[in-house]
Amino acid sequence: MLSRGLRMAARATPRLSPYTHPSLRQLPLQFQHVRTYADKIIKVPQMAESISEGTLKQWNKQIGDYVEQDEEIATIETDKIDVAVNAPEAGTLKEFFVNEEDTVTVGQDIARIELGGAPSEGGDKPAPKEDASAKPAPAKAEPESTPEPKQEEKKPAAPPAPAKQETPAPPKTESKPSQPPKDIPATLGNREERRVKMNRMRLRIAERLKQSQNTAASLTTFNEVDMSALMDFRKKYKDEILKKTGVKLGFMSAFSQACVLAMRDIPVVNASIEGPNGGDTIVYRDYVDISVAVATEKGLVTPVVRNVEALDMVGIEKAIADMGKKARDGKLTIEDMAGGTFTISNGGVFGSLMGTPIINLPQSAVLGLHAIKERPVAVDGKVEIRPMMYLALTYDHRLLDGREAVQFLIKVKEYIEDPRKMLL
Repeated sequence: MLSRGLRMAARATPRLSPYTHPSLRQLPLQFQHVRTYADKIIKVPQMAESISEGTLKQWNKQIGDYVEQDEEIATIETDKIDVAVNAPEAGTLKEFFVNEEDTVTVGQDIARIELGGAPSEGGDKPAPKEDASAKPAPAKAEPESTPEPKQEEKKPAAPPAPAKQETPAPPKTESKPSQPPKDIPATLGNREERRVKMNRMRLRIAERLKQSQNTAASLTTFNEVDMSALMDFRKKYKDEILKKTGVKLGFMSAFSQACVLAMRDIPVVNASIEGPNGGDTIVYRDYVDISVAVATEKGLVTPVVRNVEALDMVGIEKAIADMGKKARDGKLTIEDMAGGTFTISNGGVFGSLMGTPIINLPQSAVLGLHAIKERPVAVDGKVEIRPMMYLALTYDHRLLDGREAVQFLIKVKEYIEDPRKMLL
């Protein structure tokens, strides 16, 4: 009966919580197993509807680091963009559940964070560490002070050291003349190989480019354009536009505007083939979303400038510059690269003289720009040196006939060689 009464009394006694009863801190250490702050699990965030997994590329913080709310702690690489993992609340990182280069899925637990105002505690924690490191320092200093006289006794042993250094020197000089073919080790000495796994973006690029070659009936037509008028136009107005709008006037905006005007006469260039089994429907569009190819360290990306038909040259240039900066900084989102009805790729910035770009499916054409080179050309029966550029239009022959593709490229050439036509 007595034991039964004690059990009933124990059940009736309310359990104390360390959050509401700070007096529990006075308990012996063996009973203090309850954390002061709550823990929170950090999960892989939602990335996009079409992306369910990625590779945890790097941890930006280490275990024990204090992070603020929304501070980036890790980067997940997907086949399209890099996704940042941010801290949901301020706290201290306590545990990582995955390692770098591991594959993670949306909603997966990747880290544990201890919530609370850890900066003050963080300031107290390193202090004992410094004390601990300071304690062995004098201990090490004492043995270092004891062998000092021994080092003085070993001073006579110092002269043989330079003697040893002198002895290997002559054989080295003798070995050099003994090897007359000096070029052979330089050319054949390094035969190492390194195998690096392709990142997700590069794998996705390879997959899409091969898909384009296997799907589209790609054909490329070439032409050359005299850049004199456009270069004079840019030289005359670039300083004024930069001072007024803060935008650096380039050539991409002029080519984008020329393509939009040429599409009014040949709208099929802005169309695409959609449907099952390779497609059975042609989709025509009244808007123009131009994908601008931008080269980054991880691979080629194509952010989209939307509704180019409604923008002037300054607006187009500003939008292209903003997208290029976001691409180089790794800040592009899925929305920035979704869609696109036509692509312009400027390989000329890298010095390419001529090339055949690959269609970015499901688009039907891509315009390739190349380097500007001074070449002798016939002008009004005379030979003159002009800045010339080769243009390349790769198009899907399933949708565009050769006549339409050539006419489109010629119209772009005419607009560039006389930019005043774009105002008519």
